Amino acid sequence: MNAADISAVAHHLFETHGAKAIAEAAHKAVTFEAAGDREQSKSWRQIEAVLREMRGPKES
Repeated sequence: MNAADISAVAHHLFETHGAKAIAEAAHKAVTFEAAGDREQSKSWRQIEAVLREMRGPKES
């Protein structure tokens, strides 16, 4: 996936899953990794990173 696709998927995932989007992306990454699909796993880790950036810093 290119950067534009990753961003689009992250935004769509956030719109549909809200706060659970990060966990969903992480779960998909682990699932693909377990299946031996490193490319898809890498893409989902990148999506997870974009979602974390979208969330912003934690409040203290």
